[in-house]
Amino acid sequence: MPEETDRWIPLESNPEVFNDWAYAAGLNEYQAHFEDVFGLDDALLAMVTPGAKAVCLCFPCTETIETKAREEDARIKETGQQPIDPAVFWMKQTIPNACGTMALIHALSDSDVTLIPESPLAKFIDECKGKTPLERSKLLATTPLFASIHSSAAMAGQTDASTADMQTTLHFTAFVRAPAVSALAHEQTAKNVEWRLIELDGRREGPIDRGKCSDLLKDAASYVDRFYVSHANSMQLSMVALCPGPIPSF
Repeated sequence: MPEETDRWIPLESNPEVFNDWAYAAGLNEYQAHFEDVFGLDDALLAMVTPGAKAVCLCFPCTETIETKAREEDARIKETGQQPIDPAVFWMKQTIPNACGTMALIHALSDSDVTLIPESPLAKFIDECKGKTPLERSKLLATTPLFASIHSSAAMAGQTDASTADMQTTLHFTAFVRAPAVSALAHEQTAKNVEWRLIELDGRREGPIDRGKCSDLLKDAASYVDRFYVSHANSMQLSMVALCPGPIPSF
């Protein structure tokens, strides 16, 4: 049985790897899929299947990014932030190198995809109801099936898993959208609801509001460009988007 101190094989930022994980965990392959986001400008974003439901970013943990993250967590703890929809699912990462699985869980559980009933992820989310973020992490660490799904997906990547850097400095975070708490209070309709861009990173202290969201893909790309690109080597940044429909056949 896996423990929280076990170090998992890092996942590649690769849509094939993400799709393998997602379909094994319970995503209906005809309903949604992950695909590459090749760049942050409008022309490259337009190549992504319309209607992105979540975005996963892989970035290097540079000293600047780490420092700014600690400062932001401290500032939010002291002064707060824009209230976040309490229905947003977030859990703390305690397993080394499990950030890919964390990003996948956050992306799938906080989007409008329907999971196959009784699938591993559907049952996991159900079992997490009423649990704290750390209790959810403990449940993940003591559920062997997720370690197996993660390992199988990692082995399917282009990198030889037997030589994978187990001390990787790369990390995954996820971006989703959620209704503004004010919108929930006023029971706005789906057409005029105010949406917020939410970042979900298991190493942080909770979900983080990144501002208004009118187009999830463009707004996530804009934030990545403003923050991550300016503090990291852009060659080490990569993004995949959770998009509607089956994997396109080209």
